[in-house]
Amino acid sequence: MMVLHLTNCPPALRGDLTKWLMEIASGVYVGRVSARVRDNLWDRVVDTCKSGRAVLVFSANNEQRMDFRIHGETWEPVDFDGLKLILRPSPARISENRSKHAYSEKSGFSNASKFQRAKKYSKNHNKNAEGVPSKSQEVAEIEYEMLESYVIIDIETTGLNPTDCEIIDIGALKVKNGEVVDEFQSFVSIKKPLPEKIIELTGITDITLNGCGKPLKSVMENFLVFIKDLPIVAHNVKFDLSFINIALKKCGQEQLTNRVVDTLEVAKKVDKKFVSYKLTNLIKELNIDVEKLAQSGYTPHSSFGDCHLTLLLFQKLIKLGGQEG
Repeated sequence: MMVLHLTNCPPALRGDLTKWLMEIASGVYVGRVSARVRDNLWDRVVDTCKSGRAVLVFSANNEQRMDFRIHGETWEPVDFDGLKLILRPSPARISENRSKHAYSEKSGFSNASKFQRAKKYSKNHNKNAEGVPSKSQEVAEIEYEMLESYVIIDIETTGLNPTDCEIIDIGALKVKNGEVVDEFQSFVSIKKPLPEKIIELTGITDITLNGCGKPLKSVMENFLVFIKDLPIVAHNVKFDLSFINIALKKCGQEQLTNRVVDTLEVAKKVDKKFVSYKLTNLIKELNIDVEKLAQSGYTPHSSFGDCHLTLLLFQKLIKLGGQEG
């Protein structure tokens, strides 16, 4: 089941939607369609309602038993370890979101990437036999390309809201041809005491930050030097980037423009039937061996540990995505 609510969208869009959905009130559409039809209808809505607003809610096989998408709203949905939450309007975040990340050809991709994407798009285009308006899937499929070089990133924070909470731990792995070639990790000193729930979750304490934490500006400068312009891979990347970009702004730095790959979204495209899309749950569901990592002292809910888990997940998803093709 899905419910779609439109505001200030072109009347011509109604003809496309009523082929599949029932309009039960002005701008409110309900129906039961396949995931592919639903996704293509949403693409059509986003392409058409440039200045309008749209909210889509649909059934999903996750812990919340639902998922939703929002277009043109100041309320922003975010994934937090597989749970979909909503952030209330924030002037700082609205300003930040106006700068979108471009998916252009930059360093890090193999020379065969263009050919592979063209091949995949051609196959998907030919499969679209249901007559649903479809847009190019280049952006969606780019996540499955084998990157020659990229950086895995992860952060730990004092909470979920990037405008009110702070980064306390940031880690990154530089990967080339599937192997880790360099590592980065730093604690960040903050003025406020850590919430008890964050201490329990991460194992990071006020003593840790007071003793090992560095000023935010120094950490962010070193982080930028480390990642350069390489593509960024992370699990629930929007969460990480929202904090990182606000931190960069505080330090007088420009927002990141690196291309990004979200392993959470890749997992959803590879298999929509996972019970949970949390990083640790996906590691278990895909039977990814983490014994060697555990023996080396890498633990979940630390930036460094989650970077290594994300790398294992990403490599597994690439193999599964290739098997689908």
